[in-house]
Amino acid sequence: MIFSLVTGAAVALCIDVLNTHDIKLARRLYGFLKPNDVLLGDRAFCAYADMVTITKLGCDVIFRKHQSRTTTMRKGKIVGNCDKSVTWSKPKSCPKGLNKDEFDALPPSITVREVYYYIVIPGFRTQQVSLITTLLDKSSYSTLEIVGLYGKRWDVELDLRHIKTTLGMDVLRCKTPPMIRKEIHVFLVAYNLLRSLMWSAGTTCSTPPNRLSLQGTRHHLINFIPKLLDATSTKRLQIYRTLLKIIAQKAVPERPGRSEPRVRKRRPKAYPLMTKPRHELRKQLQSA
Repeated sequence: MIFSLVTGAAVALCIDVLNTHDIKLARRLYGFLKPNDVLLGDRAFCAYADMVTITKLGCDVIFRKHQSRTTTMRKGKIVGNCDKSVTWSKPKSCPKGLNKDEFDALPPSITVREVYYYIVIPGFRTQQVSLITTLLDKSSYSTLEIVGLYGKRWDVELDLRHIKTTLGMDVLRCKTPPMIRKEIHVFLVAYNLLRSLMWSAGTTCSTPPNRLSLQGTRHHLINFIPKLLDATSTKRLQIYRTLLKIIAQKAVPERPGRSEPRVRKRRPKAYPLMTKPRHELRKQLQSA
């Protein structure tokens, strides 16, 4: 999926079988990018061919450096400048996911910018981060701005958590692939509806839309739906403006450097997992 960093809305979606690699799915989503967009991604997307493809679309990238590319380190310290321009050469062999024609069309080299920095916040898992970006102009895009922008990539994980946990898409109810696709798209429509309300409330009441509570917006919308359905067109507009004001009051405070333990609060039930269909287990239970 591609999310908008400004609004938090879901921009594009791609669905495939379980064993499909993320980079293969991502290449289907590049067509949704617009010129001057900046694409943020983790190290799985930091590939030579993908960076060339995205720059040809008039866009830029900020990816975490892939683990297969070595970083000049010595005893945990970076040798040289922490922000420098380097030249990447074209791979010698065609990578998986590209055909020979696409591989031959790649340029022999590209110039990218490498940014290295350390994370000293207690509780954070990663201590050293290496970024690769095509934003080469250091006067227009400073090192701190690059680092701060990539730090917001974590918002994607929060957006996915909202869709799966807050809206309840972690367990799909449908049984057939076509119905599962429809169910996922319905969840995304509901999610974007809430994001549009948050954006309207934030811009109307001069509150940052990304600081508003999605769960609070959902609760307020559910409470206002009966009133909106029963009201006349004139009264409905007044109720809608009231709804936006109430949503804008649910601002979540900024908590920089927040870290929480990755644990489950509730203990699981002491029952085995269901590894067979229910009717087989029922038959096994009755014949015991």
